[in-house]
Amino acid sequence: MFLRLSAAIAAICLLSSAALAQGAKPADSKPTDPQIAHIAYTAGVIDIVAAKQALGKASNKEVKAFAEDMVRDHEAVNKQALDLVNKLKVTPEDNDTSKALSKQAADKLAELGKLSGAAFDKAYVANEIAYHKAVNGALETQLIPSASNPELKSLLQTGLKIFQGHQQHAEHVAADLK
Repeated sequence: MFLRLSAAIAAICLLSSAALAQGAKPADSKPTDPQIAHIAYTAGVIDIVAAKQALGKASNKEVKAFAEDMVRDHEAVNKQALDLVNKLKVTPEDNDTSKALSKQAADKLAELGKLSGAAFDKAYVANEIAYHKAVNGALETQLIPSASNPELKSLLQTGLKIFQGHQQHAEHVAADLK
């Protein structure tokens, strides 16, 4: 189930900060656990693909090291997510939010693909900051509060701590690029 999703999303990259807002449901319609699992996994895959693009295009060592961290950390969290949905026998459910993430990510991947050198490095890191702000905000305000399964909620809370660290790391890298 998620393996098919991984293949489908392999061509997708980074989201803009508006993607989560565009795909968000009305406040009275909270996402279900299968939808939350799909959103979280999709967001992780998007950042993995973005980081792999950066590993091939970045010219700055610090940017490449950051991208390596993104691949390692998001692959680890997504493996935990796969293990959890298999354990719980939950089938992740595609939804408006995950579709919006994928659309925005594809657009951003194409945009970043046209850049090179320092221009790519700055644009990639700036987008990583916006990406993590958006994902962290969605985790805090929508996904974690909406999760009903305690194990899913715990995984999302762990992910939030990791992704808050990613945002801080990206901000540090951006400051060094100026």
